[in-house]
Amino acid sequence: MDKFLDLTEKTVSDIQGRGKPVVAVGGTAMYIKAMLLGLFDGPGTDETIRNRLKDEVEELGLAPLHQRLQQIDPAAAERIHPNDEKRIVRALEVYELTGKPISSFQKQWEAAQPANDWLVIGLRRDKETESKRINARIRRMIEAGLRDEVAALLAEDKPLSKQAAAAIGYAEMIAHLKGEMELDETVERIKINTRRFAKSQRTWFKTFSNVNWIDIAEDDTVEFVLEKALKLIS
Repeated sequence: MDKFLDLTEKTVSDIQGRGKPVVAVGGTAMYIKAMLLGLFDGPGTDETIRNRLKDEVEELGLAPLHQRLQQIDPAAAERIHPNDEKRIVRALEVYELTGKPISSFQKQWEAAQPANDWLVIGLRRDKETESKRINARIRRMIEAGLRDEVAALLAEDKPLSKQAAAAIGYAEMIAHLKGEMELDETVERIKINTRRFAKSQRTWFKTFSNVNWIDIAEDDTVEFVLEKALKLIS
């Protein structure tokens, strides 16, 4: 995150220095919020605690740790996907270090002021349409050869990083290739986990106070949505 923010600051400064408008597109909610408001002032790390939690993940899997997080910090657990080992471990580490949930530190964002005068525009669809699009996207991924892609990566001499192997789509397909589930179940699991991730992103965006939302109908064209966005900018 520090590297991302450093590169962002340098890039924004360079563009502004050339007298050009800055347009930042995409990104997960946490990274966007950090770009707008900076990092919250949380505690440092403790390698002993972190390594013990990682050992628990290796032994028990992520589910018990995510359940523990739900008990001590429901707000963070709702935002963090059950497959997100890095953030689950960090949230539990913060709680063990301070006795306070990580979401209490993240509330510092509520009082922060943006470093730049950003206009934030968000695109939003209803949940039913979103679910249909997620299912269609995953079907295209399977048809485009996701299984073969993951198999080829696993066959390379350099193993996938833990973070890459835990990514939605890869994690489920790896389990399938290991014989842990049939392909049909794998596809359904990818759909479920993608919908959960979408829900966690919606929860994150609810913490934003300055988003200009554009609600998109199923038959809206790109040009129509762009016209709405340009009206907000002008």
